[in-house]
Amino acid sequence: MPRVWVTFGPLTTVGANGLCPDMYIVTGGAGFIGSNIVAGLEAAGVGPVVICDRLRDGAKWRNIAKRTVNDIVRPEDLMPWLERHRGVVKAIIHMGAISATTETDVDLILATNFRLSVALWDWCAQTHTRLIYASSAATYGDGSAGFDDTFSADALARLRPLNPYGWSKHLFDRRVREDLDGGHHAPPQWVGLKFFNVYGPNEYHKAGQMSVVAQVHPVARRGEAFPLFRSHRPDVPDGGQSRDFIWVDDVVDVVLWLLSRPTVSGLYNLGTGQARSFLDLASAVYRALGQEPAIAWRDTPEAIRDKYQYFTQAEMGRQRAAGYERPFTPLEQGVERYVQDFLNNEADPYR
Repeated sequence: MPRVWVTFGPLTTVGANGLCPDMYIVTGGAGFIGSNIVAGLEAAGVGPVVICDRLRDGAKWRNIAKRTVNDIVRPEDLMPWLERHRGVVKAIIHMGAISATTETDVDLILATNFRLSVALWDWCAQTHTRLIYASSAATYGDGSAGFDDTFSADALARLRPLNPYGWSKHLFDRRVREDLDGGHHAPPQWVGLKFFNVYGPNEYHKAGQMSVVAQVHPVARRGEAFPLFRSHRPDVPDGGQSRDFIWVDDVVDVVLWLLSRPTVSGLYNLGTGQARSFLDLASAVYRALGQEPAIAWRDTPEAIRDKYQYFTQAEMGRQRAAGYERPFTPLEQGVERYVQDFLNNEADPYR
């Protein structure tokens, strides 16, 4: 589990108005990163915790089945729910989004990823509530403008996301910058986190959008070769396409650290600061199973070939300067934990 940075003090169950004080709201709390954050809050003794999410008819509920949760609210009911609970919400951790880079309904993406974020920003500013929200490394597009999280209007204007998901996240980052530059009210603490490639338990509901670790694992267990994309660039070998892969417990650790540092605000990258190849990642899965890597190759689909990122690596200097000093989990160690503690446990791979 993530390391606990702070003792938040004893919890009181009911306040003078009959409501639980110091509530923590996690939007997308039944999703991948959100459910791990909920687990981290519980381990740190932080709460009560309220989840905002849609569970639908799949197995997503299992992501939170082990957690103590005060309430579960549908996204369309969130703003009225918040109005009824003014004065008792300590922080909103906004992870809810349509995160599929293949989603083509841009109106739906805007409603979910941008307009709800704006509504939460405005509400947190009005009620002096802390806000931590998910941005994305997808805002950097093909990486030609670099991966520097300098939070100026000019730096943001240079970025060119490649898909509606990345654009929706970038749109909100720019809206935050515009509000701050215009002297508008802001939450007492606000932090945007540009997540790079996060992997870990509770991502199983994402199907084809799961991390490569989760996709390689069943193939490797069958003793078969996993097909990675060939490179279509002469300067990059097959399997040499690289990402900044970060173990989900490190993400949770940063969120807990931010909650213990209410004076820290800003837009920050959240990766390890070290790019690793997909070949390294796939090989680590095989080795975690005690096998030699077995890789096959397939062409990158033409539909995504011209938008495919060959390299991402978080610049982590600004977050380090803000005071976060702990090292990030090495790739092989994180993959081994994921494989041996979760993916190999077919009966219950959930946190």
